Amino acid sequence: MTPESLRKQYESGAAVEELVAASGLSYGTVLNRLHDAGTEMRTSWQTRRMRQNPQARQRLAAHLRTLYEQQGATLTELAAAAGETRRSARRLLIEAGGSVRTTQQTLRIRTAARAAERRKLALSLRARYEAGATVPDLAREHSYSIATVYRLLHQAGTRMRPQHHHGPARDTRERP
Repeated sequence: MTPESLRKQYESGAAVEELVAASGLSYGTVLNRLHDAGTEMRTSWQTRRMRQNPQARQRLAAHLRTLYEQQGATLTELAAAAGETRRSARRLLIEAGGSVRTTQQTLRIRTAARAAERRKLALSLRARYEAGATVPDLAREHSYSIATVYRLLHQAGTRMRPQHHHGPARDTRERP
């Protein structure tokens, strides 16, 4: 048996003892071949859990695929959500029919999502500003700097009100 065929059987739920019995190889040889194939070994309780409820594994894999494809989650975030390692999360994603994307693809997805959120924020700030809120008030409410609020209002195409000059009136005539 090749290391890859042992790995496929192991990852589909076979225990090491079962692979030993089916292959006629020694326990150590099976472990070495699994290791050579880059197999992530699981504990006995993980094997039991996987065998007790294969539908739960399929549901988890489908859930991880949804997080990955629709919400732009990373493999690290999938691993945290599943209580698994990155490698296990990747395997579950592939089992569910998903394909692993590159880091650049993930960055593009995340950048587009952030841009959409920022546009939504800019439009809500514009509505509040046009309803009479001041820029400093908006900045305080959203914990942004005044410059950031001005920038967002500008991006939303807001027509700005004239600035008020507080303090003593200015004399616009030139002094001799």
